[in-house]
Amino acid sequence: MSMDAPDETAPADKPLTSLLTDLVASMTALVSKEVELAKAELMEKASEAGRGVGQILCGGAFAFCGLLLLLAAATLGLSHVMAPWAAALVVGGAVILLGLVLMMAGRAKLQALTLSPRRTLNNLRTDAREVADAVSR
Repeated sequence: MSMDAPDETAPADKPLTSLLTDLVASMTALVSKEVELAKAELMEKASEAGRGVGQILCGGAFAFCGLLLLLAAATLGLSHVMAPWAAALVVGGAVILLGLVLMMAGRAKLQALTLSPRRTLNNLRTDAREVADAVSR
């Protein structure tokens, strides 16, 4: 029998040390794959969280820019119809309301995220059951 041929010995015929070595190697490979899956899943969640944060920041920037630009322009336009202070109050309130809506939308996206790696946890539970079943046989 050559060294490259797979070991076709039945598990019942293998020595205990060989079985334990195989078990350790299998468990090491399994844990390594589960860690890789958890990393990938967490990176995906972090990317989603980053988009939500970006939306909040973008909403805040728009609210700030809008506040500065539109207050001046709209106040000048409305000051022909009403008192200048009332025109500034109306325009400023509308721009701030728009900014708040954008920030709340981004916040809602962040709150909807669950950062736990669900697929990895499910796989680990399944793996633990399978190992327990294999050991109990």
